[in-house]
Amino acid sequence: MTQTPTDTAVGLPQHPSPRATGCPFDPPPALHALQSEPSLSRVRIWDGSSPWLVTRYDQLRTLLGDPRVSADVNAPGYPHTSAGRRAGAQARQTFLTMDDPEHARIRRMVTAPFTIKKMEAMRPPVQKIVDGLIDDMLAGPAPVDLVQAFALPVPSLVICELLGVPYEDHDLFQRNTRVIVKRDSTPEETVAATTALADYLEELLAAKEAHPEDDLLSELATKRVATGEMTRREAAHMGVLLLGAGHETTANMIALGTLALLQHPDQLAALRETQDPKAVSAAVEELLRYLNITHSGRRRVALEDIEIDGQVIRAGEGIVFANEVANRDPRAFAGDPDELDITRDSRRHVAFGYGVHQCLGQPLARMELQVVYSTLYRRIPTLALATGIDQLEFKHDGLVYGVYELPVTW
Repeated sequence: MTQTPTDTAVGLPQHPSPRATGCPFDPPPALHALQSEPSLSRVRIWDGSSPWLVTRYDQLRTLLGDPRVSADVNAPGYPHTSAGRRAGAQARQTFLTMDDPEHARIRRMVTAPFTIKKMEAMRPPVQKIVDGLIDDMLAGPAPVDLVQAFALPVPSLVICELLGVPYEDHDLFQRNTRVIVKRDSTPEETVAATTALADYLEELLAAKEAHPEDDLLSELATKRVATGEMTRREAAHMGVLLLGAGHETTANMIALGTLALLQHPDQLAALRETQDPKAVSAAVEELLRYLNITHSGRRRVALEDIEIDGQVIRAGEGIVFANEVANRDPRAFAGDPDELDITRDSRRHVAFGYGVHQCLGQPLARMELQVVYSTLYRRIPTLALATGIDQLEFKHDGLVYGVYELPVTW
């Protein structure tokens, strides 16, 4: 149910605000304007409430590192992204939406498979997946939609291998994930999609209990569910989070990153020609900073009064962290942060969040993007957009930003 706007919210800028026409890679101009203000701002969101909006890089890191700032979606005052997301959060709760110590306890159950060492061991299999999909593209007709032919299959195949999910079921989890990440999905649609995925993974976990394999779902089934440490439904909800986040975000980074590089041919040429893994890694970090596809802001609520830079965020007030513009803060990044520069030192970006809740799968995402960006443009050096950029449909309606299709040729 939509709330009646409070007196505080009336007249405040609406969030999220639209991007500028013709500037698909840049945050909304309204965010830049608020970032130039000397103090924190309030905004009005979909339900009429007026959370604080944090746009400055230093303030974002300070507050996300503060234990008085809660990720609990059930806490009064939490600024949900939409009615659908609110319903989805109530239908399932994962460690992402918990506070310590419970957050840390559950997160530790799935940390081991995502270590940097484990991800490096996966690099050769990921390279094989990437090369195989490129072979398929080159053997087929052009133009082709890079999203369906490459960007979506790469992380889907990888996360299926890691979790132990049959890839032949990819239509089921991709379709339901799309519903979950759309801002305008109704509560009923979001709950139905979440339930469908949880039901599917619960059946898979039951099968893994009887016949475990070398994958994360088997480990959850035999070491957590079988011992009573978590219920099978809780493990299924964990799987929903990992499966959705494991393919949706990286797929959009592959497609949108490719589009950004095609619009910056000098940067693309430099990346295509380098053989230096450090240069490839730097390019990945810069693209993560520059594009910042999680463009709806991280959401939190204050548990206690918090003073920051002379202002007080009261207990029970919501906070929205606009990481997409924090990553463009000129006080934090040298040069012009609104320009793409793959030689920039962007390692301190906040595309994966900050603090105890920062993205668990970031080593996996980094490794996948390094393999993709160092392979695709070298294997297809004449890769080009097959339509005008103004003809592309961007995911303005999603929690994760990207393009719905990316027609390319060579």
